Amino acid sequence: MENRQPSKSGSVLFAVTIFTSAFLLFQVQPLLAKFILPWFGGTPAVWTMCMLVFQMLLFGGYAYAHLLSSLKSVSRQACIHAALLAIAALTLPIVPGAEWKPVGDEAPGLRITLLLLATVGVPYFLLSSTGPLLQKWFSTACPGSSPYRLYALSNTGSLLALVSYPFAFEPVFSSTAQAWLWSVLFLVFALSCLMCGWKTANSAVISGPSDDASCSAPTDCDVRLPRARWFMLSMLPSIMLLATTNEVCLDIAVVPFLWIIPLTLYLLSFILTFESDRFYRRRLTTTITAVSLISTMIMLSMDCPFGVVVQIILFFANLFAVCMLCHGELVRLKPSPKHLTSFYLTMSAGGAAGGLAVGLLAPFVFKGYFELPLAILACLLVCIGTYLRDDKQFQLRVPEATTLKFGMTLVSLFFVYFAFFAQHSDTVKDVERNFYGVLRVEDDVLESPIRPMRDMVHGRVVHGRQFTDEQGRREPSTYYSHSSGIGKALQASDENKPRRIGVVGLGAGTLAVYGRTGDAMRFYEINPDVISLARKHFTFLGDCKAQIDVVPGDARLVLERESDQHFDVLVLDAFSGDAIPVHLLTSEAMQIYTRHLTDNGILAVHISNSYFDLEPVVRALAEDSGLDARVQECNCGADAGVAFDSVWMLLSHDVHSLDVICGPDTSKAPHRVVYWTDDRNNLLNVLR
Repeated sequence: MENRQPSKSGSVLFAVTIFTSAFLLFQVQPLLAKFILPWFGGTPAVWTMCMLVFQMLLFGGYAYAHLLSSLKSVSRQACIHAALLAIAALTLPIVPGAEWKPVGDEAPGLRITLLLLATVGVPYFLLSSTGPLLQKWFSTACPGSSPYRLYALSNTGSLLALVSYPFAFEPVFSSTAQAWLWSVLFLVFALSCLMCGWKTANSAVISGPSDDASCSAPTDCDVRLPRARWFMLSMLPSIMLLATTNEVCLDIAVVPFLWIIPLTLYLLSFILTFESDRFYRRRLTTTITAVSLISTMIMLSMDCPFGVVVQIILFFANLFAVCMLCHGELVRLKPSPKHLTSFYLTMSAGGAAGGLAVGLLAPFVFKGYFELPLAILACLLVCIGTYLRDDKQFQLRVPEATTLKFGMTLVSLFFVYFAFFAQHSDTVKDVERNFYGVLRVEDDVLESPIRPMRDMVHGRVVHGRQFTDEQGRREPSTYYSHSSGIGKALQASDENKPRRIGVVGLGAGTLAVYGRTGDAMRFYEINPDVISLARKHFTFLGDCKAQIDVVPGDARLVLERESDQHFDVLVLDAFSGDAIPVHLLTSEAMQIYTRHLTDNGILAVHISNSYFDLEPVVRALAEDSGLDARVQECNCGADAGVAFDSVWMLLSHDVHSLDVICGPDTSKAPHRVVYWTDDRNNLLNVLR
């Protein structure tokens, strides 16, 4: 049998193909998620469903690669894969058809799943299979070269796609242009993949089947592969990634694009550990991970003395340490190329299980982000097991090792207990969790003057405050005080004329205090927990003199289906956090709003935000619709605690009404405008 040396050109071909497939995998996820975001409410639930569908397709691709590579004939493998690539090419371009837009109250999760499967299912399935399948082919076409380094290259492609999308592709190309560009690159990838199959088939004919009889590691000859450990060591980093992202990005610091950092660290750990064993030192990594896990648990279970920045650094350092430990151990357990596809299949199953646990199971089981302390406990047990496995002294003294394991487990459970109950202090009256995050109702006391109050809090953002004394329960507070832009707009109208008022975003229902006898107020709220908590713990809606209607669902979709509402005032109040619902500030959305306004109606947009300057976007929409726009800023000053600093923009055809409310527009300098449509919009353009 001829013993062929690895071909440099062959190695480059496989490397380029695997890199391209990984790049396309991580490009299509944000691309399609953003494409369909306006159709399904622009909420985190859309991103969650997309992520879960893609994870399931990834697992399917790995399973397909495992089954295909089990065929003895490499030529047959290549032919089957070529046929599927041809079928995938027929489904291009990956532009979702308008027929997939929701038309009623059907379950959005099922529709999103079917939409993604129909639009990109086959191409994504084949891209997912590329890593393990081509690494298997590579071990046949280029014997003597390690296929596992290609996995590090694959993760490098994923990382580049992740970082480049929001900063290079999204600002330059429209969503449709991105979809066409991706489709062209997929065809290039398909041709490259066919060449890899052809080269592998030729190599198999010349060299004969690879000899897997000889084993280079104990596991190679062992029928009982450590699949359970592969699964657990893949699932734990996946859970830690998503749990840390939830804790930091939704609860601690609502900062734009912060979610990129944990995913980058996750991919970086794969790159380092699979590239070379010099980046993973078991004893050092285990020690660092144990210290970071215990520090994080202490931080979760007690009032943290550190600032937000230090907390974020500690959380991310803990995530990276856990990923390095688990992925480093995965590399140590990797089998020979004979079992390569089984190895990757089990890894993908573990990653998908972690995503399902945090994305679907945790919101139904827990009322807080409790998956993080549980993941820390599991990782501590991995640390203990890894350390004892590496320490020969402990291996010789089994009773002492067992005692240490038991003691560390008790300590871990102690911290988990306190982490669970740290989120339930005496001031917390209620906690609810769903796809949209964790909502808390908290009682507090304003210190000067002393007044009891109740807040609705999402993460660290207060979405409504009510004073619970008899005098203050009907007092507007936070961003809706009498001196705020919306407060002035709702007080300026004729008291003898009944009004129709629409409000996008319910919160605690604070704006209901402005309702008068004869008025009709219609609130639109996408989060059902907000509606239930507003009715259960706050009296704004019950005390209101106006007729109150609360409409569940995404405001844009509901307004699009409704007949003209003839609102005198329509309030948009959904832009105070990081998760900016961009689809509510596009040209297409503006056409819907103006249809529901009376001729002299006012559109009031709440643009208070620490990270985004939304004024240029709203000005562009006003100019495009022929509306005048005014900015009304409110500095709370001595009323801090009752009123918050706020910025509102009021838009209307009635210039006189705007002048009465805000004063004449005396600015001479031209205003900056940023024009958004459903197809082209980017938050980087308005980042402060």
